[in-house]
Amino acid sequence: MLDKLLREVVLIVVGKSAEEIATILNSKKYENEFNIAKKLDLTINQTRNILYKISNVGLVTSIRKKDKKKGWYTYFWKFDVLKCLEFLKGRIVRELEDIEQKIHERRTSVFYYCKRCNIEVNEEEALSLNFSCPECGDIFQIKEGASLVKELEKTKAKLNEKLKIVNEEMEKEITRLNKLKEKELRKIEKEKKEKRLLAAEKRRIARAKSGKTSAKKKSAKKVVKKKTTKKKAATKKKVSKKKVAKKKTWALRKK
Repeated sequence: MLDKLLREVVLIVVGKSAEEIATILNSKKYENEFNIAKKLDLTINQTRNILYKISNVGLVTSIRKKDKKKGWYTYFWKFDVLKCLEFLKGRIVRELEDIEQKIHERRTSVFYYCKRCNIEVNEEEALSLNFSCPECGDIFQIKEGASLVKELEKTKAKLNEKLKIVNEEMEKEITRLNKLKEKELRKIEKEKKEKRLLAAEKRRIARAKSGKTSAKKKSAKKVVKKKTTKKKAATKKKVSKKKVAKKKTWALRKK
């Protein structure tokens, strides 16, 4: 159903000749513009003209990549599905408003027409023309509004049904986008957490290294004690006592 609605969008914006591009652009990934041209069997310039027309209404998104060898840029395209559906919804709502206005006019006013020229006018215009056709001069006839109101009511019912389908598809797309957003946020949060853990681990390793280095420095720095040089006590020279020759006592005793 979504593809059918997107085809209708392309039909409104570009025309029937470019209707097939809707299927190509309804993709999760961006499509290379040269591949799009190949699939449509068109030249790259014809394809770009179609893409630019759709882009001017804001219904596609694009990115560009530079060819490292050749140096030129290649564009990649895809539908902004939600904007496409909003665009279609706006158009349906305006059509419904227009039909409501017509139904109100047919029910509250009188209309006249010329059967030969198929010209229709309201009561005020018919009065200013003296109820005569300005083309052929025939007298205007009153146009019954009941059958037209019935047709308008049928068209209104179909548009309301289409509007319901568009709203359902919009809800699906919003749900899908919200899930992608949540997934992206979880990914970002996970990356932040990993970065924090990595930073904490680096700090821990740095502190550990710093602790080891300081410990090595402490062990290397041995406190050098000053050697207290003991003064040697001056050794007194031993005075050699002269031996006194003992007088022989026996000589004295003899005297």
